Amino acid sequence: MTAKEIKQALFQICFDKAEHRHQNIKHTIADIDESLAEESKSSSADDLDNSRAMMQIDRENATKQLHEVLAIKELLKKIDVNTTSDYARLGSLIKTEKAIYFISLSIGAVEVFGCSFLCVALNSPIGQAISGKKKGEVFSFNGMESKILAID
Repeated sequence: MTAKEIKQALFQICFDKAEHRHQNIKHTIADIDESLAEESKSSSADDLDNSRAMMQIDRENATKQLHEVLAIKELLKKIDVNTTSDYARLGSLIKTEKAIYFISLSIGAVEVFGCSFLCVALNSPIGQAISGKKKGEVFSFNGMESKILAID
């Protein structure tokens, strides 16, 4: 397995997670809209006002989540698994003596080709600690230092 194949597999997992979340949020919004339409047909005025207000808050929260997941999907579009860099950046595969990181989304540990990888966001604390570092450099996270052994 090449670094490119690993990055492609990790990218696909990240994309699938984002797409799954996107579809769930769209489904939630559709359910809320349907409930709002049904509620106005069958409730008394007081119940209607309270219920509609609560559903409207739920819809606003879901809409906010929708905007967040769309931003995540836009970020994923910026990842080119075919490129490499000599410094850690979005889309990089970073090997240290303790772990192998894929800078993409914060979805945690993922197993690909029998190996464990940590998918972390560039703006996460660990992502910020690694960002811009080159092979051989050391970064500190949670009071522990790690040396970058390879960047793909």
